[in-house]
Amino acid sequence: MTDQALPLWLDISVSLLVLAGAVIALLGSLGLLRLKTYFERVHAPAIIATMACWCVMHATLLYFSVVGDGLAVHALLIALFVAITVPVTNIFLMRAALFRARRMGENVPSNLSRTSSDDIHDS
Repeated sequence: MTDQALPLWLDISVSLLVLAGAVIALLGSLGLLRLKTYFERVHAPAIIATMACWCVMHATLLYFSVVGDGLAVHALLIALFVAITVPVTNIFLMRAALFRARRMGENVPSNLSRTSSDDIHDS
């Protein structure tokens, strides 16, 4: 990298995007403290992690594309993997928690999926 100063528009844009990502992550963390049960808290981290990651990804993509030799797609790939894996992991964790809560006899929402016995009764 050269000793040249970066353009002002780049400094402001990257700073605002990183700051927005940090604020979103902070608000998500405060939401986790405020909500009481696991079932209430499970949604916030998935949405917040994805939104904050995309803000930081846009800042990284913008900065390294302007400073570097071309489009910096590595940041886009990282954000894409986060956007895919976080919701899928969230679904698996929620299903495991529901299964465990049902086995322990806690009051949780009923099963919405159809079973083979439901198909027999419907015909």
